Amino acid sequence: MKNKNTVYLTKVACLSAVAALLMLLEFPLPFAPAFYELNFSEVAVLVSGFALGPFAAFLTELIKILLNLIINGTDTAFIGELSNLLMGLAFVLPAAFIYKYKKTLSGAIIGMAVGTLSLAVIGSAVNYFMMIPAYVKFMGFKMEMIIGMGNKVNSSITDLKGLILFATLPFNLVKGLSCSLITGLIYKRVSPILHKK
Repeated sequence: MKNKNTVYLTKVACLSAVAALLMLLEFPLPFAPAFYELNFSEVAVLVSGFALGPFAAFLTELIKILLNLIINGTDTAFIGELSNLLMGLAFVLPAAFIYKYKKTLSGAIIGMAVGTLSLAVIGSAVNYFMMIPAYVKFMGFKMEMIIGMGNKVNSSITDLKGLILFATLPFNLVKGLSCSLITGLIYKRVSPILHKK
């Protein structure tokens, strides 16, 4: 049992390290303001959830955020890190739970589709109710400045609701779909390694 736990934790640690490295490779999308940057770290977290289960996905997501804090520190007073954690879990946990009980290709596709929709909805809510208001309250940013950054890339963004509808929502859909696609392409290749005793 002790050896089994050690192997499990080692796999989680390795996937967390991969996720943290992928988190460093960020790039903007043309329809979203610069503070939204896409990375593919959730691919490693999804692989962890599919291969090792939902709790492993939770641990991988948490460790990934902590490692990123160690590497980069925070310039958001931990607001960005908390929102990244919540949105990452909103994406990977539904997918991991569905795949746990339906370990087929259709189970994986359904899980990732549900996870993507969950990310889109919860990500929008987190940004609207928590992240952006927290930046205004605790970081001293002006709401007008944040909206202005959105307006520069999309003239339809004139208020917070517009920012969520025209930037946050499509950004999270793109993130969920792209991470799901990459996971679907690589999972069968890496899963034999992760299932070794």
